[in-house]
Amino acid sequence: MTAVMTRPKVSGPPEQYRAYSAHNYRQIPQVERLTEAQRFAIDVVSRVLPFKTNNYVVDQLIDWDNVPNDPIFVLNFPQADMLKPADFEAVARLVRDGAPDSEIDRTVDRIRRSLNPHPAGQLEHNVPTLEGTRLPGVQHKYPETVLFFPSNGQTCHAYCTFCFRWPQFVGMDGLKFAMREAERLVAYLREHPEASNVLITGGDPLVMRTDRLAAYIDTLVDARLPNLTTIRIGSKAMAYWPYRFLGEDGEKLLQLFRRVTGAGLHLAIMAHINHPRELSTPAAREAIERIRETGAQVRTQSPLMRNINDDPDLWTEMWSTQVRLGAVPYYMFVARDTGAKHYFEVPLVRAWQIFREAYKRVPGLARTVRGPSMSADPGKVCVLGPADVAGHRVLALSFLQGRNPDWVGRPFFAEYDEHATWLDELRPAFGEEKFFFEDELAGMFAQ
Repeated sequence: MTAVMTRPKVSGPPEQYRAYSAHNYRQIPQVERLTEAQRFAIDVVSRVLPFKTNNYVVDQLIDWDNVPNDPIFVLNFPQADMLKPADFEAVARLVRDGAPDSEIDRTVDRIRRSLNPHPAGQLEHNVPTLEGTRLPGVQHKYPETVLFFPSNGQTCHAYCTFCFRWPQFVGMDGLKFAMREAERLVAYLREHPEASNVLITGGDPLVMRTDRLAAYIDTLVDARLPNLTTIRIGSKAMAYWPYRFLGEDGEKLLQLFRRVTGAGLHLAIMAHINHPRELSTPAAREAIERIRETGAQVRTQSPLMRNINDDPDLWTEMWSTQVRLGAVPYYMFVARDTGAKHYFEVPLVRAWQIFREAYKRVPGLARTVRGPSMSADPGKVCVLGPADVAGHRVLALSFLQGRNPDWVGRPFFAEYDEHATWLDELRPAFGEEKFFFEDELAGMFAQ
């Protein structure tokens, strides 16, 4: 008789959940390894960009023997170079001089507003209306997909230092997306039959206890909207607190997932995985297994970031591991043009090289991944790579998503530029004054 090998189950967290922020991070024992200059940098930068982590990340993911170069450390703990030198010194000088909080806050607010807090038209162009009233907790950029920001889910178990949604966490007036009632979302979906997908996002919706999350999701399910086929939940919990899917409330969460799939809806957990180490713990692997047992699918995505994962070997390992665990590689993004982009950005040509080198090494089941993709104002623009066309060296691009669906899949070309890191740094090829979509895009925004 052949023995069946089973791995032990993880019943729950080994200790009580503990969050750390700028107010109490010096209580972390390992922080004593940092120099005073490094701790001061955390104090300064965290006044501008949000800082939060927890004991799971600190104890199980960060390699403290490799700090300050450890990628998970950099992913969680603010670094001095994440602010431009003049901005860092402006805040540092006020902190050293013991300036009043009101004076520091004015400087911090000025710096934040210079960091493009809502890129890609999120605030100006993506917020829809219902009966003439703006819906501040909803975004509708692409016809088939509506984003929903439940008010109780606008924080995270830990904040990624690259996060393009950092304004959600710092309390900037008028810059936060949130909605308390799912009923208005349902009403909006009834008026927009083209919308078949709802992405519940944040923040991280899975910071909520299950009963609060269920109040939103059950409302959607019970509405039995004929156009709604898919519910997606964007979350970093699998990497930063996988115990969310284990234990008593974790079982309630899985029951909620079963209600969604049992109602005939497709449920996808959009897992943010930035480094292979985030999938290395027994808790993370069991979390994926339990989610999949509910009939939900796990899809994975991450930006490509200098100082974190700008290495094709890491992406090869990450995508291969994800497939082995039953997750589906979905997107490699380009670091968005907001926050500490200058610290994380990788030139588009180099991003394509990293993507291609990793992509060609993985089996077919991992080649579901798309990228490198820029989530820019007109849509998701994929870098197809350099090409020689009629004697010109160009960079080929294509829309994966567009504000006009007719833009999708149409190759277009930019002048070859080894230094460009974002769409607005590229120039149209062949002497053209504009890319093909620019006039139509301007017309959309003029309405």
